[in-house]
Amino acid sequence: MSDAHSLDTLIQALRRLPGVGVKSAQRMAFHLLQNDRTGAQTLARALHDAVDHVHHCERCHTFTEAQVCATCLDPKRDPTTLCVVETPADQSALERTKAYKGLYFVLMGKLSPLDGVGPHELGLKKLFERACDGVVQEVILATNFTAEGEATAHIISEGLNARGVKPTRLARGVPVGSELEYVDLGTIAHALVDRR
Repeated sequence: MSDAHSLDTLIQALRRLPGVGVKSAQRMAFHLLQNDRTGAQTLARALHDAVDHVHHCERCHTFTEAQVCATCLDPKRDPTTLCVVETPADQSALERTKAYKGLYFVLMGKLSPLDGVGPHELGLKKLFERACDGVVQEVILATNFTAEGEATAHIISEGLNARGVKPTRLARGVPVGSELEYVDLGTIAHALVDRR
């Protein structure tokens, strides 16, 4: 019975991952236990080490093992530009473009009153202090274009404007390489409004 309990506990733990349902969690658990026990032990150690050693950067809130992350400490980064993103995954996506050379502030979420996430939970006070430090000249709002992301950008924008800082927002538009007839109408409408 304890074996079944351990297996059920593993399956339930895997279900905590985004997009993983019961069947996917079962497949993963069975695969690890049947075909890759070494991989399972490596995964368990890696999770344990990450939980013990990875925390938030004191300056930007991204994940790091140090007090301040490597991006914040990089002297080649432009300290006058601050890009606000929702998650470390969003930060990573921007970094992969190699088009942005400034610093970041990672919210670790978005405003969602129904889930109990308000300005305090996102650390907006710390963001406003950082944006008004006398060094930052531009704050780029790079939250996602979802209802919650737009609301988050709006609240941040209002807070920055009240402090004399004018934020910019990522542009929205038609994806490169796409054909207009296949692009959703909302994207086309935003591309027209935000045309340059």
